[in-house]
Amino acid sequence: MDTQIWKPFFSEFKEKTAQFYNGTISQGDYKSCSGLYGSYAQRGGEANMLRLRMTAGRVTKEKMNFAAGAVKKYGISRMHFTTCQTIQLHDLTPEAAAGIMEEALSAGIVTIGSGGNYPRSVMCSPLSGVERGEYFDVMPWAQAAGEYVLQFITAQKMPRKLKVGFSNSPKNITHVTYRDLGFAAAGTGTFDVYSAGGLGPNPRLGVLVAQNVEPEMVLYYIKAMWLTFLAYGNYESRVKARTRYMQDTLGGQEKYKEAYLEKLQQVFDSGEDLRISADRCIVSKQGDGYKPAGRRIIEQKQNGLYAVEWHPIGGIPDVDTFCRLNQMIQDMQSVEMRLSPDETAYIINLTGKEAQKVLDLTADGAAESLFETSVSCIGASICQVGLRDSQALLDACIKAVRKAGLSDGVLPQIHISGCPSSCGTHQTGVIGFRGAVKRESGSPQPGFAVYVNGCEQQGQEAMGREIGTILESRIPEFLVKLGKTVQESGMNFMQWLQNSPDEIETVAADFIS
Repeated sequence: MDTQIWKPFFSEFKEKTAQFYNGTISQGDYKSCSGLYGSYAQRGGEANMLRLRMTAGRVTKEKMNFAAGAVKKYGISRMHFTTCQTIQLHDLTPEAAAGIMEEALSAGIVTIGSGGNYPRSVMCSPLSGVERGEYFDVMPWAQAAGEYVLQFITAQKMPRKLKVGFSNSPKNITHVTYRDLGFAAAGTGTFDVYSAGGLGPNPRLGVLVAQNVEPEMVLYYIKAMWLTFLAYGNYESRVKARTRYMQDTLGGQEKYKEAYLEKLQQVFDSGEDLRISADRCIVSKQGDGYKPAGRRIIEQKQNGLYAVEWHPIGGIPDVDTFCRLNQMIQDMQSVEMRLSPDETAYIINLTGKEAQKVLDLTADGAAESLFETSVSCIGASICQVGLRDSQALLDACIKAVRKAGLSDGVLPQIHISGCPSSCGTHQTGVIGFRGAVKRESGSPQPGFAVYVNGCEQQGQEAMGREIGTILESRIPEFLVKLGKTVQESGMNFMQWLQNSPDEIETVAADFIS
């Protein structure tokens, strides 16, 4: 799709943004308009954020160079790698937000539809194509799907946003078995298709609607999802205007599956040709014989090539490091960045010596342990609908854990959301926190609800169970106590949990009561 077709859209954004900042329209009215463009006013109404759609989490050299150039041109000091595999730019002036979204088209970046009630950026396993043990490379199909869903932005309005994902293995990093529509790779070289799942209030696992789907057919299933949503989605209640509620509307999973397959048959019967051919990416680059060492080094399935894991704390990279990394990789053959739903970035297709350079460059500010790779939404200091500052909580927890000297592995990766929307995917983690209120001595105090035993692994999926609420100020203390308990057992966290599945609640009891 020619990205320049979106240029005529921007005049309305500029007009509404000017009206918001001069006070002639409300924040609510502005939000209902600006979301179409991937931009919202931040809390306080004095700056904007902008979401750069990175289809399938793939940040090519061209796209990375554009983002780095925008950082320098507009003096941007804050970025965020999101759980939907996009790059958010923060603290923007109205002029910067409008300028970047229009200039981004030249780099193939579309911000249109990355907010509001529109199809969001299609997601994909971040190491697809280079990961050892994957079923097959799903990236080409995810990218084709990402191009296809853009047409629904200008089509008949759906009840609310549509999230589509692809996974290359049962690791299910992209949560395809509980997305609005998910394509899970199988060992047969085909996809299993899941539909009508989602996180947030009243989360649901998806319904398995099809198996052994040939990759070239995936667009038929996306079109059927759109038609099912149009026919049965709830237009009356904004809260229930998501695909997962159709499971109840239609009378259960089997009835939903029947309705979806009926729409799928309509697509087939229409005669529309939606078959796609996508070339699987073949990396022809050769290694240099050097073997780098480090916790963040990953050996690719291509002999002699490596990926470097870079997880900035809270998914917020130092912008100077981002810009220097961009400059470093521009002359490296086949190298690109991939974004992960847990806010990690991977720099892939590196020779050994290149990997060592990238590893050294990204050392400052990178997570130093499994716990420090924890996931957090941007938080209430920026998000206008956020209830709690999830980034501040994560920072306090990391400082407390470092001070306690806990060993790597005794605490898991945790997930923190500032509100029930689950932008920090708190329901998928073995430990998750969601912004809440806790009554203490008769008065409401800042707190976080605690979720335990969530799991994203395909075949073992589980939504975390809420066990109570802890005062925000006591959560670092709780995690330190939990980590010490595990450390004293001589096991890592997952071994300890398997051995004592109810022990998290025992440790948490004193903090919840």
